Amino acid sequence: MTIRVLLVDDEPLLRMAFTMVLDAQSDMEPVGEAGDGAEAVRLAHELRPDVVLMDVRMPGTDGIEATERIVAESPESKVLILTTFDLDEYAFAGLRAGASGFLLKNALPQELLAAIRSVAAGDAVVAPRITRLLLENFAHQLPAGADARGRDDRLGRLTAREREVLTEVGRGLSNSEIAALLHLAEATVKTHLNRILVKLELRDRVQAVVFAYETRLVRPT
Repeated sequence: MTIRVLLVDDEPLLRMAFTMVLDAQSDMEPVGEAGDGAEAVRLAHELRPDVVLMDVRMPGTDGIEATERIVAESPESKVLILTTFDLDEYAFAGLRAGASGFLLKNALPQELLAAIRSVAAGDAVVAPRITRLLLENFAHQLPAGADARGRDDRLGRLTAREREVLTEVGRGLSNSEIAALLHLAEATVKTHLNRILVKLELRDRVQAVVFAYETRLVRPT
């Protein structure tokens, strides 16, 4: 299977660099480029790419609005947000808009390729270390949300153990770290996480992290 990728960035040199990296892969094909969000939405509808590599800060329609529209109008296309993390206050909003993950612009080529492959396969790309950094910096911007003790009815669907696992996912721990902390097998943690996603009607780990913060199950430090 060839992964068809739409590149979205207002900097032509960056698009050129990404194109060169993708062209060197036997399982990837850059199918189009867009310099702003409005063009990205149009091309996503026309080209139906598997993955949209989406910049956040662009003139006109930014990457957040474009992500939300692509997820709604072209759901077969997964969005991978690109962000300059130390400056980009929109990263969390991108995940809430439906992105399947986010990647730093200074990521190594192999990290970029691995992220694209993971997103194309239906997984979420949120490295635990980056999750912690993101939430430490931007969690205070979250809306008030529901009270974790019961104002979101979905929390009542979880067992005590599932709530423990969700709490640690929200704190940015990996499955192996959660397993060590809760004295569980890593496979058991994966099973709990899958059940959590089903019970809470969430798409992936990214949405689980957002849910944990919006319900105040986890609070920013």
